[in-house]
Amino acid sequence: MKLHHIGIVVPKIKDSIGEITNYIEFETISTTIPVQSQKVNICFLKMGEPFLELIEPVEKDSPVYDFAKNGGGIHHLCFEVSDIHTQLASMENNGATILVKPVIGFDKRLIAFVDLNMKNTKCGLIELLESKNQMKIN
Repeated sequence: MKLHHIGIVVPKIKDSIGEITNYIEFETISTTIPVQSQKVNICFLKMGEPFLELIEPVEKDSPVYDFAKNGGGIHHLCFEVSDIHTQLASMENNGATILVKPVIGFDKRLIAFVDLNMKNTKCGLIELLESKNQMKIN
């Protein structure tokens, strides 16, 4: 398991890129990528690892629409795993709540969202991202 990206919800990716690049120089900025399963567009900003991921809702029923409407901000940490199903089972056995079961995300890779239900460490939402070439839909 390794930290892949930090997800930041924004009202508009284009506006946020214009703003953040005034302060930070990125090696690369991806094109906007639609993620239909989450009703969002995303954009990756690279300046080493992990990436920053800008997330923009595209529909009012997107899971991040209200968050973006209220200004957005840091939304989740994403960890890349070799087997998403095994990792989810382990986390669930340890008390985590699976909020979104594996679905196709960006780069045609499986993603899932988990609340670790920690009382002393409020890190919020966790996304799991299956490594490339590992996808198995159960």
